[in-house]
Amino acid sequence: MLRAAPCAVLSVDRAGVVVQANDAARLLLGVPPGGAAAVAVPEWLARARRPIGGRAGPVARGPIGGRVVEAHPVREGGTPEDPAGAAWWLVDVTERERTAFLIEMSEELPESLNLERCMEVTARLAARHLADAAVVIVPRSARGHPVACSGPGGRVEHRELPIDPAEVEGLADALRGFPPVPPRWIDPRTAPAWLARLAPGRPAAIAVISLPGHGVPAGALVLLRLAGPEAFSAGEEPTVRLFAGRAGAMLSAARLYAEQASITATLMRELLPPRTDELEGVELAARYRPSGDEDLVGGDFYDVFPAGAADSRAESLVVLGDVCGKGLEAAVLTGKIRTTLRALLPMAGDHRRVLELLNGALLLDDPARFVTLVLASARREGARVRLRLTSAGHPAPLLVRAGGAVETARTGGSLIGVLEEIDSTTAEATLGPGDTCLLYTDGITEAMGGPRGGEMFGDERLRAELAECGGMPPEALVERVHMLAAEWVGTGRHDDMAVIAITAPGRAGAGAAPEPEGGPP
Repeated sequence: MLRAAPCAVLSVDRAGVVVQANDAARLLLGVPPGGAAAVAVPEWLARARRPIGGRAGPVARGPIGGRVVEAHPVREGGTPEDPAGAAWWLVDVTERERTAFLIEMSEELPESLNLERCMEVTARLAARHLADAAVVIVPRSARGHPVACSGPGGRVEHRELPIDPAEVEGLADALRGFPPVPPRWIDPRTAPAWLARLAPGRPAAIAVISLPGHGVPAGALVLLRLAGPEAFSAGEEPTVRLFAGRAGAMLSAARLYAEQASITATLMRELLPPRTDELEGVELAARYRPSGDEDLVGGDFYDVFPAGAADSRAESLVVLGDVCGKGLEAAVLTGKIRTTLRALLPMAGDHRRVLELLNGALLLDDPARFVTLVLASARREGARVRLRLTSAGHPAPLLVRAGGAVETARTGGSLIGVLEEIDSTTAEATLGPGDTCLLYTDGITEAMGGPRGGEMFGDERLRAELAECGGMPPEALVERVHMLAAEWVGTGRHDDMAVIAITAPGRAGAGAAPEPEGGPP
């Protein structure tokens, strides 16, 4: 019967001695019948539960001679009181396991650009298919080496350890990533305590494997085996190399993405609009919406410089601008403009001079990069707020009186960063209690949508809506304008939208008349 069996069959008696084995079993185990089972068969098989009372026991699984084997117990005579005498059908499932591993690897490895998630997937798959425990180590961060370790149960722990790569033979080379190094098996007795503690038991074999990235060090994989060969079999080697290559590529992409995200976040923190707190008795509110939901910073920007910031000015300065372009180029230009304006604060009393110097600074770079902006200097005088307004190629500010009248500030000028000589006209205006000066970008008036889907929101529609907003608090006014533009656009695409409201505190008294706007006719 044993000779006719389609797979390896091994029979042991109640003493755990191999009493029968077919040729396939002898070849697989490398021992003749008659040896003690606890010695002749692998430890995992010697510890496996045998069938009791005629019931088949659970299937055991483990390595034999570099192959993955399932051991199916079959009841063979004896009595329920003497459950010894079991036959094991040994089924080689190496190729099935390898195929399942490759499928799982293909499904899970490319799914994330999150570095911790990539480390977790790599450690879990390696522990499940290549060893009893796996440790993924990536290049050092500020606090130590990020580490992900996984055991047989699939649970992954993330840590940051003060690792000295020189303590583990081959780890420093693996973390460098270039030139590529083959897997290195090391003596478990030489492993440092921190590594040995990561295994679920005393490791019998440890392998250090480089995870090659796209031209940058991606990390290293450490495999810990509690039993089994101290080398990969000829069949395992290609699978391990394929896994290491894919995991390294994924980790490399995730690390690059994380570094770029960190740089972007740092840049965004500098470019995000500032808080709009009260400026020396002037109420201020702002609302900004970039063109895309995924963008934090677009082409529109604003800045607020309280009175006395960096100099002894009595006026606060509010700037609203719209740079050409999108994305990183626009962000870089925005940063340069804001930095230049901050340096020019001591000259803020002369808007024209500030614009001329800013224009000269931008002309030093690509002349195709330009900006439109409006400067608003505000000073509280009793119950009123005095304004100086200068537009440079930008929509002129609107004055929304407390009674509902809407006026356009008589200011205009050239856009900045294109022409060597620029023109600008500064208008003066006075806000009475409850009056508001509204600064906005063309993303509001040029918003496309409406009932027919292709109509511009336009200046006249904006003025008509503002006429219903007289006396509104600045926070409510900017929210109202943004809501109107958003409703007009609907689900369609739109440009960046920015609005700032500068309001004189209080409410207009009965019979109070606003002071007329000054400035050139």
